[in-house]
Amino acid sequence: QVQLVESGGGSVQSGGSLRLSCAASGATYCMGWFRQAPGKSREFVSSISTDGALIYAESVRGRFTISKDNAENTLFLQMNSLKPEETGMYYCATTRAPTYPCPQMDHNYEYWGQGTQVTVSS
Repeated sequence: QVQLVESGGGSVQSGGSLRLSCAASGATYCMGWFRQAPGKSREFVSSISTDGALIYAESVRGRFTISKDNAENTLFLQMNSLKPEETGMYYCATTRAPTYPCPQMDHNYEYWGQGTQVTVSS
């Protein structure tokens, strides 16, 4: 059984930065970050494959950086130049098997963390 625990969320002003972490136990493959704003559906943010291939949503490319510490089985998301509309719950997820390229639809990820709240004020 895979367990994912996110941390690092918080409140920042517009233009600020946060670094999210996701500690994983168990086997992980494609790992992704998703976010869900109040009243909206969950959306893809970024993913990293087992061989390090990165995918970003167009809205975050150039501002967010996904990375993974394989020794610690921990996923990170460095978020810079945050915008108020990026307020929401951020989730990490992993697929149950190797997949290439990593999917961008949330239903393709089998394991999810509980989420960490990010609030960006204007």
